[in-house]
Amino acid sequence: MNHETACRSDHDAVPDPVRSTEQLDRSEALRLLGSVSLGRIVFTHQALPAIRPVNHVVEGEDVVVRLDEGASRASLVAMPGTFGIVLAYEADAIDPDTHLGWSVVVIGYGELVVNRNEAERLAALLGPWMNQPMADLLRIRSELVTGFRLGPEPRPISAAG
Repeated sequence: MNHETACRSDHDAVPDPVRSTEQLDRSEALRLLGSVSLGRIVFTHQALPAIRPVNHVVEGEDVVVRLDEGASRASLVAMPGTFGIVLAYEADAIDPDTHLGWSVVVIGYGELVVNRNEAERLAALLGPWMNQPMADLLRIRSELVTGFRLGPEPRPISAAG
């Protein structure tokens, strides 16, 4: 036993690196996404990739996020009447100790929520998570939803056991 092993306590144990990966179907991925409130929006800003943490709510198959007043609307939303700008949204719940959990990515077109009644209803569901004024609500119309779950790899049963 070397010094490093002797000094390592149980809570410092290295997690088992063997994982199984299960692809999630669309409905399970959206259900899991709806079980957490924070994720990351991915977009292009000044021709470079940008990622920002935001809170979200899943409505049907769409993801709705709040944009703070400093958000670059030009990078996130197309001009009215155009098809929209492609965005990605990612959220996960992966245990830092066991490395088990899931990750979901939604890719779709972004559009501002402009209907006042809809915006008020959604804003009530999306309380700000930062101490910053919120300017707009952005709906990402999901075109592609992918996800995976990381699980422990099943161990073969020993003949001696």
